[in-house]
Amino acid sequence: MNDPSKKPFDRRQFLKLSSLATVGLSALSPSRSLAQTGQTDKMHTADPKNENPEWRNRQSGMAYRKLGRTQYMVSEVVFGGDPVSAENYSHVEKAIEMGLNYLDTAPAYGRGSSEEGYGKIIKASSMREKVFVNTKISGFNGVRDRLYREIFKGLTTDKQEQYQTRAREIRSIRQVDKPGYFYTYWPGQSRSVEGTYLSNAMAEDYAHKVEGSPEFKKFILDSIEGSLRRLNTDYLDLVMCPHGANAPEEVNIPEIFETFDQLKKEGKVRNLGVSSHNDPAGVLRAIIDNDRYAVAMLSYNILNAGYLDEPIQKAYQQDIGIIGMKVAMAVETHHKSLQPLPEWRVQKLDRILPGEERPAIRAYLWALQNPLISAVISNMWNDQQVGENLSIAGRKVEMFEG
Repeated sequence: MNDPSKKPFDRRQFLKLSSLATVGLSALSPSRSLAQTGQTDKMHTADPKNENPEWRNRQSGMAYRKLGRTQYMVSEVVFGGDPVSAENYSHVEKAIEMGLNYLDTAPAYGRGSSEEGYGKIIKASSMREKVFVNTKISGFNGVRDRLYREIFKGLTTDKQEQYQTRAREIRSIRQVDKPGYFYTYWPGQSRSVEGTYLSNAMAEDYAHKVEGSPEFKKFILDSIEGSLRRLNTDYLDLVMCPHGANAPEEVNIPEIFETFDQLKKEGKVRNLGVSSHNDPAGVLRAIIDNDRYAVAMLSYNILNAGYLDEPIQKAYQQDIGIIGMKVAMAVETHHKSLQPLPEWRVQKLDRILPGEERPAIRAYLWALQNPLISAVISNMWNDQQVGENLSIAGRKVEMFEG
């Protein structure tokens, strides 16, 4: 990997990104996923770069894969922190007993309660050594959006309308809302990108007033200190910033890298990652280009995989670890306002991977047939789900064209 310290980020890239409406889907076309077509069987899965793998909690009943350049050997199914809380965490211990070794969380989950739940488990030094711990910088995108919004409020009505129109144009040309690529996984998801694109539209004129603000660094430092305290640990194996990147611009903020480097030097963080639900292909392409991120956790499932397989291949070649999220939520959801999901989704899964197991389990199995994916993240609410979801690790299944 190139030494990032020798490649300082040019802030003028913000201006280019704001005006370049071809970022995102313009270079993509949907295709059948690698897993669907069976091409995964022909791909080289042994990684010669994996010379010093880091193992934790290695058990014979679990399958593990390398998480990109981190060298972490992570369980094929990792624990999603959304269901975990300070009162609901004992089932996490069962998962660890079964060989799971990666815990994902964020300050946004239960307003810190998820981190507190994990903290009760990993408080013992012996347990901390069994797991890789990842948290996120929740709300980081909002810092940028707020700074631009403060400028926006002082503009004339005509100027505001111009930027709002420009924001819609960028969003449309990038096709981030294109059916087949964008799917709603939680209520209000589409609205979450509105602030991002207004910021992008304004960047060409106002980046000099926003990008580079000391507020970015302060927000990250405060977030990390709070997470370390709640998690009862003095370091994080992985930190994802932003939590839920909506566009390439949000993963090219220099203060992310500068602050991460400081925290790494202090021994508080080890590797940098990002998560993305919206425009995951565009975000992934951006982190491939900036070469600072070790891991990307992306919405990846039987619905949108055709748009993601090509950038995932490039990420693999660059040794960026990929964790698939929203894998099961393509076919099952606990959000009552989104129920029932369209029947064609499960019907598609039935054609590709028929079976008696519930759709969520088969969706995880489908994703794990792609050897370029390091793991899938699963929200597990109780012991029963832990046993059921972890049972898929290491399984190979026959699939059909969907």
